[in-house]
Amino acid sequence: MFNKPKKKWPADGLAGLALLAATFFVSSAATQTSGSAFTVTGTAAVEPQVIDDSRLQALSTTIGGASVLPTTRTVQHWFGSTLDPHNGITYGYNMVGADPNNCSGSGCSVTLEADITPLIVNIDGLTFSGSDVLVATLASPQFALNDYGSTPFATAGASNLPRGAGGTLSQNDAGNLLQLEDATMRAQFNKTGASNYHLILHPNVLPAVTINVPNNQGVLLQSGRGVIFADINISWWAAQIQNLETQADPTHLPIYLTDNVLLHIGKDVFNCCVIGFHGTRAAGFGGGSNNSNGNAKVQTFAWASWVQPGIYARPNGGTDWALQDIHALSHEISEWADDPFVNNTVEPWLTPTAPQYGCSGLLETGDPVVAIGFAMGTNTFEQGPNPNGTQSADGFYHPEDEVYLPWFMRTAPNNVSEPTQSASTNVGRYTLMGDLNPFPGFRLPATGCQ
Repeated sequence: MFNKPKKKWPADGLAGLALLAATFFVSSAATQTSGSAFTVTGTAAVEPQVIDDSRLQALSTTIGGASVLPTTRTVQHWFGSTLDPHNGITYGYNMVGADPNNCSGSGCSVTLEADITPLIVNIDGLTFSGSDVLVATLASPQFALNDYGSTPFATAGASNLPRGAGGTLSQNDAGNLLQLEDATMRAQFNKTGASNYHLILHPNVLPAVTINVPNNQGVLLQSGRGVIFADINISWWAAQIQNLETQADPTHLPIYLTDNVLLHIGKDVFNCCVIGFHGTRAAGFGGGSNNSNGNAKVQTFAWASWVQPGIYARPNGGTDWALQDIHALSHEISEWADDPFVNNTVEPWLTPTAPQYGCSGLLETGDPVVAIGFAMGTNTFEQGPNPNGTQSADGFYHPEDEVYLPWFMRTAPNNVSEPTQSASTNVGRYTLMGDLNPFPGFRLPATGCQ
């Protein structure tokens, strides 16, 4: 499942986590080459350790957090507030883009620069290059245009989250060619159809950066389907990302892209795996400061790894079907858009689809719908069989479903978001997938914690 650690890692606290002490077993592990179904190159200097599927989780977290003022130099955003009728509290929040309730004309369409830095990661004789997955990422729904009127497949409701039938998705945007986050935000605020409301990401590819992982900061792991991936200590890795983002433009979104680079928490390499995070850093106050005055910079950023089919996704549309390719990237970009400064809080919620969070009070749109997704676009990258001969890839990209603001705010009826595909008591949908999300908890607002 797509679990997120309950703790939000402060930007300056990650370095204090215990470092990994690993024992390596040298062998002549088989080389994975870019000429096959894989993009990993080199000869492993150590024998990859096999991780049992029972321990193979997909985790996400957040880093830092900062308050902003109207004069803060950061991404274009707006402030809103909503009364939660369940507890009578009005919650304020910042979101990226234009205010859907108060914009007009061309001001409703916002294009933000997304600066993509591929990371080339060398670990134990193997190279995992973000440059190898760059073309496929740019061709994915995250940046390319697709029609979100329907989808051929969506996650089914069984406990192992296999592939199920698709159908109508965002019916009022049928025929419109949109980026994934644009479609997500338009449906969230019912700005579909002929609306000129948009949140568009313009990708800029920056020079690749090479990161060499010390022997005591990571290992090689292998999934039950034979896919080898990097497993790096999260505290060490986050420090590398923060060093890079100090050079970024605060009005842009820096995206750090890796291929099959996953992270573990603490000393246990099988406490795995974080596949993405987004965060905020307030310049002048140290990483992760909760303050920003005047026109100080507040830098938002995201790191996400391309996930090769066969790490999580079982063969033939089986368990964790949607946990492949851009699943992590779609999760982080959506959460960045709805909570760019990592400080949007809501009434604590609880859902059986994500029991690992317990009582969460964060407006993190991907958390409640862990590993639930749908098929979109045509994916021609890494679509061959897994190393063990089974077949997990299916020719599509696999964005994650995302939960909408009215779900967190207990808004019912939901007159904020695009209506569900079929008529419903609460009118509007509570996630992007609407009726296609098979869990009944997303036909209603969030359930409070007892």
